[in-house]
Amino acid sequence: MDYTYGLAMGVHVLCSVIWVGGMFFAHLVLRPVLLDLEPAQRLAVWRQVFPRFFAWVWISIVGLLASGYGVLLFGFRGGFAGGPTHVDIMQITGLVMMGLYVQLFFGPWQGFKRALAAGDLPKTADYQTRIRHIVTINLILGLFTVFVGTVGALLGT
Repeated sequence: MDYTYGLAMGVHVLCSVIWVGGMFFAHLVLRPVLLDLEPAQRLAVWRQVFPRFFAWVWISIVGLLASGYGVLLFGFRGGFAGGPTHVDIMQITGLVMMGLYVQLFFGPWQGFKRALAAGDLPKTADYQTRIRHIVTINLILGLFTVFVGTVGALLGT
């Protein structure tokens, strides 16, 4: 029996859970708690949190691309030509999320680190706001993508 498809889908789901769940936790649990701290303390905590989370996002992106396109390229479940609509939707939203993440990582995140190292807390806070906006968009897209992937698979569309 070939377990390749099942293993690939398991990796795909785990990577999705890590990325989307991490954003959910950071945005809806950690952020409100940190609002009770002084700005310097709050930004220092984010400076410690982001590198750890971003490392897991990079790993998740590699896992999502490898498992998702691996399934399609090797022809499981119809390949590129025979894939269901929900897979196309997941590809589009997933690639948009990855593009936004790359922009976040190489844009606002790098600015955040530079501004914090220079002691410019207002500028650091501005970068934090940009990061939060991108994370909010990606969280919404991620939740939507997980929902479409699950419901689409159940409906067979």
